[in-house]
Amino acid sequence: MDGGDVGRAVGWMTRTLGPYAVGHDWTVPARGLEWSCRETAAHVAHDLAAYAGQLAGRAEGGYLPYDLVVGEGATPPEVLRVVAAAGGMLRAVLDTAPADARAWHWGPCDPGGFAAMGCAEVLLHTWDLAGGLGADWSPPPGLCEGVLARLFPDAPAGGPAAVLLWCAGRGELPGRPRRTTWSWRAAVPD
Repeated sequence: MDGGDVGRAVGWMTRTLGPYAVGHDWTVPARGLEWSCRETAAHVAHDLAAYAGQLAGRAEGGYLPYDLVVGEGATPPEVLRVVAAAGGMLRAVLDTAPADARAWHWGPCDPGGFAAMGCAEVLLHTWDLAGGLGADWSPPPGLCEGVLARLFPDAPAGGPAAVLLWCAGRGELPGRPRRTTWSWRAAVPD
């Protein structure tokens, strides 16, 4: 996965949620989460900016000591703009990082891993937000395939969106219990 994939994922998020940014209550919980829709969107922006910083700074052994905080007074349209800006930062870093660059995310992670994590955060939380706001949305299969291949190499067969949601504890698959714990594998072997 790469910066273009992150750009496409963020595009899906902003196009899907943009119509719900005005006239809808973003203080309601996102589907299946304790966070409000606004907090969930701010979390996406935070993670995209964190991934960009990690890779740009070639951070080793832990996270860089900085944080993105979305102002409390930011409206839902403004929060979506922050998500788009943070996605743009990650895309720019991914587009310029050499393939052999490594930065920490529970081990050494390459640019493709950071791209996949960024896409996963956007796709999964867009699904959460859509559910909380009453929108009917499912993650696009092509991006789901990329995320599954990179972060969930042991994922079962099935429709890519349903499998990604199942891998991340958000859905059910026939014959498989719903996951209550999960993690992805972004680190690469040294």
